[in-house]
Amino acid sequence: MSAVLNLNRGNQHRQYTPTLAEHWDDLVGWEARLEREGHFYARLLKAHGCRKVVDVATGTGVNAVGLAQAGFEVTATDGSENMLAKAQENAAAYGVSFADSRVADWLTLDETLGTEQFDAIVCLGNSFTHLFDHEDRRQALRAFHRVLRPSGMLVIDQRNYDTMLDHGYRSKHEICYTGDGVDVGPVELTPRLAKFEYRFPNGAVFQLNMYPLRQDYLTHLLEDAGFINAERFGDLQRPYDRREVDFVQQVAFKTP
Repeated sequence: MSAVLNLNRGNQHRQYTPTLAEHWDDLVGWEARLEREGHFYARLLKAHGCRKVVDVATGTGVNAVGLAQAGFEVTATDGSENMLAKAQENAAAYGVSFADSRVADWLTLDETLGTEQFDAIVCLGNSFTHLFDHEDRRQALRAFHRVLRPSGMLVIDQRNYDTMLDHGYRSKHEICYTGDGVDVGPVELTPRLAKFEYRFPNGAVFQLNMYPLRQDYLTHLLEDAGFINAERFGDLQRPYDRREVDFVQQVAFKTP
């Protein structure tokens, strides 16, 4: 998960303190996540001929590192200096490096990275749900669109908030956050707020606020931003049961 550099929109990036950044890898569970997710995203990007990739939600780096290990030229961006610093440490520990690494605001991503620079954007770890304003989401996705080359692809994921809102929270703890001994769950859940609490074995407790995006709404946002041919996976598979999966991955493309 990333923090959004969003100084006037709730200071979301300030939730990611150095202390939380140090704990975050225990929640992610790197080895299990790289084994299950890394191969999926690498295959997906390679199948569409992608080479130059920007991870716009780098967090502590698990997906960026996995893609670098798979041979992609990866630019790592995040809204939190603390998380990005930890990602650089993790990349070095795994023997890879990023083509570039910088703090970036999603809403002005094209100003930071330039237009038509990348074959693919990945925005993973439920990160896009940090944006609480509809117009901010539209602006961010339009900036993503401008950063991509023609025919470029965007891969974005989220928790299955549809099930959470309609039927209550449950999780198999097999996707995205696979670490052992971390208790995760919502302490407040409304159509406009999902406040999650993370309890670690050493007694540390953190809370993060997210917006509970519904699947169809996100697809609409993608199409509104100019993306085409949007398709979905549930827990990295398709077809999928909309009620049973923990995470939903959406893939969409810029026009050729």
